[in-house]
Amino acid sequence: MLNFSKINIFLIYFIFLFISLFSILNFQSKEQILIEKKVNLGLDLQGGSYLLLEINSDPLVKEKIQSKVIPLKKMLKDNELNYSDFEIQEKKLTFFLKDIEKLELLFFSKKENLLNPYIDKYNSFELDLKILDNNKVEVLFSKYGLLTINNSALKQSIEIVRRRIDDVGTKEPTILQRGDKRILVELPGLKDPERIKNLLGKTAQLNFRLVSDNEEFGVDKLISENGEALNVSKRIIMSGENLIDAQPNFNNQSNQPTVSFTLDRMGAQKFGRATTDNVGKRLAIVLDGKIVSAPSINEPITSGNGMISGNFSFQEATDLALLLRSGSLPTPLDIVEERTVGPDLGEDSIKSGITSLIIGFVLVILFMIYKYKIFGLVANIALIANLIMLVGVLTILEATLTLPGIAGIILTVGMAVDANVLIFERIKEELKTEKSIIHAFDIGYSKAKITVLDANITTLIAAVILFAFGSGPVKGFAITLGIGIITTLFSAYFLARHLTSIIVLNKKEGEVRI
Repeated sequence: MLNFSKINIFLIYFIFLFISLFSILNFQSKEQILIEKKVNLGLDLQGGSYLLLEINSDPLVKEKIQSKVIPLKKMLKDNELNYSDFEIQEKKLTFFLKDIEKLELLFFSKKENLLNPYIDKYNSFELDLKILDNNKVEVLFSKYGLLTINNSALKQSIEIVRRRIDDVGTKEPTILQRGDKRILVELPGLKDPERIKNLLGKTAQLNFRLVSDNEEFGVDKLISENGEALNVSKRIIMSGENLIDAQPNFNNQSNQPTVSFTLDRMGAQKFGRATTDNVGKRLAIVLDGKIVSAPSINEPITSGNGMISGNFSFQEATDLALLLRSGSLPTPLDIVEERTVGPDLGEDSIKSGITSLIIGFVLVILFMIYKYKIFGLVANIALIANLIMLVGVLTILEATLTLPGIAGIILTVGMAVDANVLIFERIKEELKTEKSIIHAFDIGYSKAKITVLDANITTLIAAVILFAFGSGPVKGFAITLGIGIITTLFSAYFLARHLTSIIVLNKKEGEVRI
């Protein structure tokens, strides 16, 4: 156990130096960046915002069920099924029909049915058919259909939330799915949490609709930006899906902030046709059911470029452009939990963590030197090397260090010393019976190995379980603890053992105290 080949020695110190070099990257200045890797500070250490968002898929279900009206009516008509009292309700379609048996046969057997494009070998129907009294029929989404809508909305929402946050310029955000309907957003170092909340809280569904002079059927009464009540046609000329880009700008004439937008080819054609046919009328630009602007169409706009004006500040124009660029959310997002950590509190947490680590580290060093003399010094060197390697591995992984993560590092200090204590106490026992010092140290390391491995592997299993099933700070603790266990075993059974072998082999003829 005390014999090391030159190759083994080279590998031990090469691995140590290689990993240790990465820990230095955390101290490099922005002007002298060699490799862009560092340990990131978590929300509780540098301050910022924590938001737990939940999608509300009810409006999307209503929209989706309305999209089934035309296919359903077409199916009934093509199969000569006479219906009456067709109604669109909140999340279902209802009508009366005489030939119920024929409808059931069509609904559940024809795989080419437009209403069920997702039929597969497991008979996972998108829609359910319910037959009520008096031949009343209800068509609504099945559990499979609702789950499909929900999963699609959640994935799309996560992507759009990511785009909006990236556009703001927030560094190192954490955006994760939590459960079936929730999105976790952590924004370390955020200085303006209210702005982010406003951006994430808007679905940003943009559409262009004509203002109507009559209170006729097919209009919505909406309020404009200056408080004017307008009758707006329900017919959408163009939606925000046709936007390629949107940027904040200034109107040269009024010197007011505006939002300039560019349309794709299809959008430019729609917009050009609508403005050509409706010169002199007003065009309402509607965002999330509210009129942002309602300018008059003075001339046809066929270039595919336009401008949204209103009583904006430059910040509001910037945020509106950001929302339009990132796309509209498929469903509204509700904030179900919110926490904000100030930078001062984060700084205090760092100071407290570092102070506790230094105190524990110094006490351990003094105890080991007092208890094991020169071999205590070897254990302390291994302990310092262990911490440097731990920081190096965290840097390689670009891990996020949290306050519980610092607790994991402090626990690693104790476990690293524990491994050396077990080894040295075992060597003490062997020195009482063995005449050969080298043989005593060799047997001591061999017999203590199983005990040290058992203790660290069981702790490593616990760390893996915490990482797999925990969240947020718990994961941070598990990561530092798990990495700390691996670096502890390396420093104890390679670095410390090699340094011990140098001392023992040089004093093989003399007396060694431990």
